[in-house]
Amino acid sequence: MEKKPFVTKSKIEEIAEQYPTPFHIYDEKGIRENAARVKEAFSWNKGFKEYFAVKATPNPFLINILREYGCGVDCSSMTELMLADAIGCRGEDIMFSSNDTPAEEFIYADKLGATINLDDFTHIEFLDKLTGIPETISCRFNPGGYFSIANSIMDNPGDAKYGFTKEQLIEGFKILKDKGAKHFGIHAFLASNTVTNDYYPELARILFELAVELRDKTGCDIKFINLSGGVGIPYKPEDEPNDISVIGEGVRRVYEEVLTANGMGDVALYTEMGRFMMGPYGALVTKAAHEKHTYKEYIGCDACACNLMRPAMYGAYHHITVLGKENEPCDYKYDITGSLCENNDKFAVDRMLPKIDLGDYLFIHDAGAHGFSMGYNYNGKLRSAEILLKEDGDFELIRRAETPEDYFATFDSLGIFDGILKK
Repeated sequence: MEKKPFVTKSKIEEIAEQYPTPFHIYDEKGIRENAARVKEAFSWNKGFKEYFAVKATPNPFLINILREYGCGVDCSSMTELMLADAIGCRGEDIMFSSNDTPAEEFIYADKLGATINLDDFTHIEFLDKLTGIPETISCRFNPGGYFSIANSIMDNPGDAKYGFTKEQLIEGFKILKDKGAKHFGIHAFLASNTVTNDYYPELARILFELAVELRDKTGCDIKFINLSGGVGIPYKPEDEPNDISVIGEGVRRVYEEVLTANGMGDVALYTEMGRFMMGPYGALVTKAAHEKHTYKEYIGCDACACNLMRPAMYGAYHHITVLGKENEPCDYKYDITGSLCENNDKFAVDRMLPKIDLGDYLFIHDAGAHGFSMGYNYNGKLRSAEILLKEDGDFELIRRAETPEDYFATFDSLGIFDGILKK
């Protein structure tokens, strides 16, 4: 299977005249089409809502596109709550899922009317002392052990720092009910970036059966079940993509079998799909700046791991297209590197690509989620611009590139860089 860029070389050349590389670019048409598919896939559930995980791509221009399709936001920090507030999200449009949460963040989430999703049993008392227990509250579940699908281990929840045990959930729901909570939600995230249509249905069965048990043992009104994220994308060309319509239908069957059959057919379903909603519809565009011939063949780019850290941090694969050379044979083996003083600053290792000439543009696929958002300033590197490729073929700057003034801004009160910046 071939991965095709959503933008042409000529369009990138046009953009780069105004906004030099590196930059992240996003495909409005793809984002909209995918959001519509997700909405349709779960339309059978009256209360369905996708809460886009802000951490994946915290850009208000992109989030506002998703909001046109009924999406809310999943926030995990003060600044993410502030972003939600700034674009007009309120109340049930915000899910606040965090861990080791500072007091001021719970207070702010409560002020916004966000649905708070507690990560730990001890947070019940912590929240109660801060704001009191709201009428609608959610708790995160961790079943422990390993999570498997068809005898394949997908992840190890028992080793994760998140969530309540089942016993803690039962006791916690009883305490929350006594403290005034009237409506309850259950949340779980058991595996990351699953490329299988079976993940959500398998997770749904676990949570639906848990919901019935919680209702029976606590008498609590289960208002919603949040399947969270974990639905992945095919980073490699040979990977088979998830089919959200098949996933939605699989969840529907389990819903009917477990919830509807037990008199709970009015429970709303929520999701928090950051990667699936945005990942394939963003890319990092960088220019080949240097070539090096030593023990290996290297192409040095004007981007680095500060712009996309997943390959350096996880050894993650991101497909690379040399724009304008899509039909040329991949008969050169390269390491594609950045300029950090770290040897793991590589976007690809021993990657077969067409011959790369200096000045060629490299389109690094699937950087629309956990790409720009995981950026950092090591070696004094500055975060790149973000560009939206609009449906009509035009483009718009949706985040400017950082400047040295931004980098030194936190030293402003010291005044020691004034002379340098004025040179």
